[in-house]
Amino acid sequence: MPELPEVETVRRGLEPAMTGARFVRVEQRRKDLRFPFPDRFVERLEGQTIRALGRRAKFLIADLSSGEALIMHLGMSGRFTVTEAERVTAPGDFHFKPDGIMTHDHVVFHLSNGTVVTYNDPRRFGSMDIVARDGLEQSRHFRLMGIEPLGNALDGDVLAGLYAGKKTPLKAALLDQRLVAGLGNIYVCEALHRAGLSPERLAGTIATKAGKGTARSERLAVAIRDVLNEAVAAGGSTLRDYAQTDGSLGYFQHRFRVYDREGEACPTPGCDGVIKRIVQSGRSSFYCATCQK
Repeated sequence: MPELPEVETVRRGLEPAMTGARFVRVEQRRKDLRFPFPDRFVERLEGQTIRALGRRAKFLIADLSSGEALIMHLGMSGRFTVTEAERVTAPGDFHFKPDGIMTHDHVVFHLSNGTVVTYNDPRRFGSMDIVARDGLEQSRHFRLMGIEPLGNALDGDVLAGLYAGKKTPLKAALLDQRLVAGLGNIYVCEALHRAGLSPERLAGTIATKAGKGTARSERLAVAIRDVLNEAVAAGGSTLRDYAQTDGSLGYFQHRFRVYDREGEACPTPGCDGVIKRIVQSGRSSFYCATCQK
């Protein structure tokens, strides 16, 4: 499943094509994806101008001139392609090329600038919804969602306040979307390694008893921001079905320090440890038991 850097990469690929353009014609080729399309989906989009294209966690959000917002989620295998004057591009491409492109083209946006944006999703785990813009944060998609991990809102004190007193493993706490939104398995593994923290450490131990920040929480906050920003700059990671709109590959997987590197030497200078893999809540955690404490 695409994680936050991949979704941000897609957003940046779609933004030049979609922002400022108007939906001239919308093709809805099935009644549902993971969930049913909202009522009058096509009617509510056609004729509307896209004022901005944003992101919240792993969701894309198109602000519409009608005062509503189109919310889009890529699910496990969803991707967008952009067609401009016979040239097809795709914002992030990955190990496995999706087959049956036409068969799985479920939504097609024909825009006033001549661009065609197509949503393709073989597994149909993605989704699209339309909600009132002024009620966006109270919608079912976002009302229980935590803070964004990019930007100035996330620092050591904030993390400490979120995890103070929690006796769940730190890895599980970081994946809790109600606390920090958008973090996924790959980049949590990478951030924990950079911060020198074990995925099995209790989350509450990165805070003082009073819930204040510590050196651990500050290292973790810096590591989260750094790894996400580096991944966005690299165009994401080439994994499974994820694809950029311009067809180019994401290359952050070449910078993985621990993820999917079980049995390899730890890359931390001076560390003689070996990367281990454990399973936590059904997900693989990769870490070095020697330098991550």
